[in-house]
Amino acid sequence: MIKVTVMYPNDPDKKFDMDYYQNKHIPMIQGLLASGGLVRVELEKGISGADPNSPPTYVVVGNLYFNAVEEVHAAFSTHGREIMGDIPNYTDIQPVFQIGEVIE
Repeated sequence: MIKVTVMYPNDPDKKFDMDYYQNKHIPMIQGLLASGGLVRVELEKGISGADPNSPPTYVVVGNLYFNAVEEVHAAFSTHGREIMGDIPNYTDIQPVFQIGEVIE
C-alpha cells in the first residue's frame, strides 16, 4: 500500500479553513482520484505537541492511500493542477508532501 502524506505546518500567522478542507477539498480529491486508484483518505487535526501545552507541529495531516505508486503518479499527473489550485481556497500554508510505502 502506498500513502501520500500531506502535512500543513502550524504557523499562527497563517490561515486554515478546516470546514472548506474537510467538506469541499477532500470530497473533490475523492471524486477526482477514486477512479485512479484512491483507496481511502484519513485526516488528522493537530491537537498539541509532546507537551500538552505546546501547539501541534501540524495543523492538519492528510493521508491518501493507493495500491501502487504508479497510481499515485498517474492520478496526480492528471489532476494535480486542479488539486493544487484549490489550496488557496482554504489555506496560505505551503503543504509538505511525502509518498511512502506502508510496511506494517
